[in-house]
Order: sequence, then structure tokens, then C-alpha cells
Amino acid sequence: MPASDYGHAQTGGFSIEVPHAYLPYRDDPLLDRTLKRLMSPQEYGKTSKDLDRFSKRIIDEIAWLGRECELKKPELIVQDAWGKRVDQLRVCNEWNRLKQIFAEEGLVAIGYDEKRDAVARRLHQTAKVALFSPSSGLTSCPLAMTDGAVRVFRALGLDKTNDPELREAYERLLSTDGKRAWTSGQWMTEKRGGSDVSGACDTYATHVEGDTYLLNGYKWFSSAVDADIALTLARVVDEKGNADEKLSLFFLHVRKPGTNELNGIQMIRLKDKLGTRQLPTAELLLDGAKARLLGERGRGIAGISNMLNGTRLANACGSVSAMRTILNLARDYSTRREAFGRKLDQWPLHLRTMAELEVDTRASTLFLLDIAYHIGLQEADRASENEYALCRLLTPVLKAYTAKLAVPHVSEALECFGGMGYMEDSGIAQGLRDAQVMTIWEGTTNVLSMDVMRVMSSRPECVEAFEEAVINLIKPGRASADERIRDAVEAVAKAMDSLVASMRSFSYISDIESGIIFSGGARSIMMTLGRVYCGALLINNAMQPGADESDFVTTKRFCLERSLIGNLDETSFSKERSEQDLLILFNHTIGQEWMKHGAPISKI
Repeated sequence: MPASDYGHAQTGGFSIEVPHAYLPYRDDPLLDRTLKRLMSPQEYGKTSKDLDRFSKRIIDEIAWLGRECELKKPELIVQDAWGKRVDQLRVCNEWNRLKQIFAEEGLVAIGYDEKRDAVARRLHQTAKVALFSPSSGLTSCPLAMTDGAVRVFRALGLDKTNDPELREAYERLLSTDGKRAWTSGQWMTEKRGGSDVSGACDTYATHVEGDTYLLNGYKWFSSAVDADIALTLARVVDEKGNADEKLSLFFLHVRKPGTNELNGIQMIRLKDKLGTRQLPTAELLLDGAKARLLGERGRGIAGISNMLNGTRLANACGSVSAMRTILNLARDYSTRREAFGRKLDQWPLHLRTMAELEVDTRASTLFLLDIAYHIGLQEADRASENEYALCRLLTPVLKAYTAKLAVPHVSEALECFGGMGYMEDSGIAQGLRDAQVMTIWEGTTNVLSMDVMRVMSSRPECVEAFEEAVINLIKPGRASADERIRDAVEAVAKAMDSLVASMRSFSYISDIESGIIFSGGARSIMMTLGRVYCGALLINNAMQPGADESDFVTTKRFCLERSLIGNLDETSFSKERSEQDLLILFNHTIGQEWMKHGAPISKI
């Protein structure tokens, strides 16, 4: 290229082709036909028509708004120029518009439309939230918490309340009028807390009258603090100053009704996070916040737990859709970008890398829709006892499994763009930063692994339910004479037998005398549950009408080329193994003089 080309234009005569995003509903090989299989023709018709229309809105409007939220981050003005505390939270217009859009689109309301079949509406909502999440500017977070608040209201019978204040709140949470709709916060995490909500709560409630209390405490992580209302936990203090051991659930307005004045709340600072920077997450001081008791005193954990299915499902929507979105972009980019004389999609190794990511994305998509289906069955009161048990066991598995896949998946897909994937102004790097939070929100991998162990210990019928579900899913493959599926069926069946045998011997409580500490291997159990179930779902999908050769190849690769079974050997759960863990981590530090010379990282 002549030097003169650079004399007049910094870029010379070349620029890199930009990858294209397409209609997300149609640019997914499984979403449409899985919904069609799980719904009645009438419900599928409504759903597919809406998702086609919504996909166009994502490409034409929503994606741009979401990107603007990343570029125009929230800001907190604590004091004005004269020293007056103002706690003014500034979010961009695009953030507010996206909140209006998710109300207009019924992203919460669809899940509770009494005119529709409960299973279909939950599947419709899940698919639509998954399409929305990657372009939502993280308004998917207040969306999930608003949906969770609706679940809590309904579980406590407040959807039928005659109380004017609570009735208005419930109706506004479900409103499809963008200017009238409210969002809800979920304030539980405290400085000592993390996932230990009950043991670390240092917020106290003083009785005023009736069901009205004043709350005082410090909330360490509070997401989407521009919400209209919030649900939070506190310990009730009696007249003698004694605090309840058990937590209670409270409802409060973030701002005093009819004003812009905060309701006994101070916004201390916005969190400086690795990702999800579009989302205003703050530390809040509750200083006499007026609130109302929801449900029975001392039953706060039980009350707030009603939202767990929904928030974990929403988290999985974020993980799976993050995987799908960046992979689709990488695939399109590979048809445009040339390296060493060929387009990237003509290099076998590059093609193999993307294909392996596609295998896991398809499996995760089926897992997401299956759990949404089972949650819908519960809500319709059509679930059998085993289906209830299966959903309780696998919902935390879905959340943890898909989140744990999303981070390395997005990282690998980002690498497919080379240096452009690492550039913030390409919009691609943001996906990796945002994906990391999925492993932390709604419980870390270890916390959810321990939850799965508790479920197996307290509800042994869950093991039977899992076994029955896997057997039913692979039954069409076993009955088929198609050799393309035979080895995959046998691999999943063998893995299931091994897993179930191990699960039946587990106890959450350590058996010190026998030298077994089952909780040490909880993560291996949880991830194995996810892999085996995904393998069964892929087999079932390959046996459905409309399946093509790619479904068989995907199933074979997942079931035969990946290790379905984690380390379930008894030695993995032994007391000796835990002692070895301690040795590996701390042996070089014991009694060392250099350990006396340290400093908090905040001072380095």
C-alpha cells in the first residue's frame, strides 16, 4: 500500500469488518422448536409471534439503549455545593427508557397472566427475558427482583389483599404501562453477610403501630437502588430492647410517597465493580426507614425464599444468553475476518473452537427451558411429587452450572475476535466483565453446592426423582434403532447409575467417625448432576421430530467427549482428603517468621 494512503487518512485504506447481530429468537437453533414442543399450538402461536416482534425491537432499538447504559454509568451526588445531603442518584435516560420497555413488553407481567396456561406463560417469560438480557443494559437485574417481589406477594396471599398500599404496589409491579410501573429492590446482604443472610443480619426493626416499624441498619450490597419499593430483612426488637433470633420480612417505599425524599435512607456510595457497571449498586444506611411487616414475624427467610426459583431462573437466563450472544457474534465475525489468506471460518481449528462452545450452549439452553417448564408445572398445580422434588433439586444446579460455564465460555468466544475482543470500545469486552457476576449473584457455586447437598439429605425423594427423570428423557433413545444415538444413551445411563449410587449414600452432616466428609465433594456432585441431566436432555432433543444431523453430532460430542462424571470416588470425600487440602494451602505458612510482615491490601 503506498505511503501516501497514510498521509491523508490515519486508517489507510483498510478497516476491520464489524460483526453483525441478527434476530436473536431465530438465531438460536433450539429455542423456537423447543418452545413449540413444550406448548400447545395456540400458546406457541402467541409466543413465537411475540418473540419474533420483540427480536426486531432488540436489534432496532433495545441493543443501542443497552450499550448507552454502559457508556453513561450511574453517578451518586451525596452532598450539594453547600454541604446539604442530597443523595441524588443520576442514571441515564436510556436506563429509564429500558425499564419502561421491560414493563411495556410484559417481561414481568407475562409470567402471571391468568388468562394463559401457567406452563406456557412461564416458558414465554423465560425465553423473552433470555432474549432481552444481553441488550438490557443490566435492567435485567431490577426486572428479576421485581418478578421476585411479585412471587413473594403471591406466596403471602397479598395478590388478593384489600390493603390500598399493598394493592397499589402489587398492581404497579405487574403494570405494562411504562410510566406507571414500579420496580422492586431486594436488600439482604450486609457487611458480615454474603450468603449467610440469617446469621449476619444486623438490621433492626422497632415497632411503631400495627404492622408499621422503623428500620435501622446497613445494607452492604443493594442493587438497582433507583427502585420504587424494596423487600428487606430485619430483626424485630421488643420493648426491652431484645432482638428476635429469627428474621422478619419487611416492605418499604424507597422514597416517601408523593415526594422525592428518601424514606429514612442514606445512599452512602456506589459500588465500584468489575462488571455490571450500568447497574447502580450501593451501600445503604437505613436510619429510621418506615416499613411494614409482611407475613408472620420471624418468618422472613421463608418469605423471601419464595423468590429464589425466579431469581435463579433469571440468573440462568443471563448466563445462557451471554453464551449464545457472544458465540453468534464470533460465528458471524469468522465469515468476515481474514487471516493468513483465509476467512476464519475456513480454518479447522477456529471452527472447532466455536463448535465446542456451541455444544455447551445448546445443552444449557435445553436445561434452562426444562426448569422453566417444571416451575410452570408447579405454578399450575400440575406437578407430581417427583416433579416438585426434581425442580427443588435442579433449580440451584441450573443456576450454578450455567454460571460456571458462562465465564470460560465468554472468555473463549472473546478470544475468537483476537485483539478486538479485548477492546472496551468494541463492546465485546463488556460481556466478559458482566458474565463474572453470574457465579456470585443468588449464591456462589459453593453455596449452591451445599444447598444441593442439604436437599439430598433432607429430601431423599429428590434422588429418585432425578433418576426417574433421566430414565424418561433417554427412553426414546433406548427404544430407537438409530446407531447415531446408542453410545450416547449408554454413556448417560452409566453416568446416572454411578451418580445415583453415590447420591444415595450421601449425608450433609460429616460422619467424623467413619472419616467421611461429604460436603467437601459437594461441588463435584452438583456439576455432575448438571452434566448428566444436560446429556439426557440432548438425547431427548435428538429424538424429537424436526431434529437434524447437528443435533445428533452435538449429543454425541457432549455425552462421549466430555467427562459426565466428576470425581465421585469415596476418597474425594474423606477426612484425609480435607486434611490434605489444608496441607496444600497452608503448610508453607505455618510458623514462618515472614508471616509477621503483612499489611491489609487497602494500605498497599
